[in-house]
Amino acid sequence: MPELPEVETVRRGLAARMTGRRIVAVEQRAPALRLPFPEGFAERLAGRRVLGLRRRAKYILVDLDDGWVMLMHLGMSGRIVMTDAGDAVGGAPPAPGPHDHLILGLEDGLRVVFNDARRFGVVTLARAETLADHPLLAALGPEPLNPGFDGVLLAARLAGRRTAIKAALLDQRRIAGVGNIYASEALFRARLSPRRKAATIRGARADRLALALRAVLAEAVEAGGSSLRDYVQASGELGYFQHRFAVYDRAGAPCPRCGAGAPIRRIVQGARATFFCPRCQR
Repeated sequence: MPELPEVETVRRGLAARMTGRRIVAVEQRAPALRLPFPEGFAERLAGRRVLGLRRRAKYILVDLDDGWVMLMHLGMSGRIVMTDAGDAVGGAPPAPGPHDHLILGLEDGLRVVFNDARRFGVVTLARAETLADHPLLAALGPEPLNPGFDGVLLAARLAGRRTAIKAALLDQRRIAGVGNIYASEALFRARLSPRRKAATIRGARADRLALALRAVLAEAVEAGGSSLRDYVQASGELGYFQHRFAVYDRAGAPCPRCGAGAPIRRIVQGARATFFCPRCQR
């Protein structure tokens, strides 16, 4: 599933092309993804101008000029890809694929296509003034890339939690946007075992983990995210952070810190694969 860096990369790509432009055509090709499209969705979008794009956790928020916001979530296999009118063969845009469920046409010929093979994504509408209370957003935790995210805040979010720290990091109610890949990578950088109880992450440990989370997520955003399976950037390009993985998907490889005598280990936590060094992560 795309995580915070992948979603932020897609948001940036879309914002550069969509901001200030009017949506002139909407082709809704399915009644629902994970949730039904709102009633009259295509008619409500057509003619609207895009004021800007934001991100909340793994949601892309498209601010429209009528006070409504389009919420988009990529789910497990969703991708949003842009094509230009100049890319059309023979003067006509390519025929929609079987999993192209929403196509937006903008006034400069740009086409924005939401493709989702498994239909676990979400596209819906919400009022801007009540956005924070929307059922999809209301329970989300703090953003790890916000300036105020530090060890004190992290420790407070984890206080009293007896679950493993890896599972706690994946709980979007505790921290927003962190997923399986970056939880493993951040715990390695912070030298913390993924099996350690979340409530023990305080003081220096919390400081190290907060810094590690911010660093690994920021680096992944700058690298365009990690391209595994379905994810591509909005331009259609791949991300490259997977080439910098220290532990994720590297079971049996030598630990980058400890060397060949300490191979990376893979375990399963909450039905998700976890990768770590049992020697230097405590």
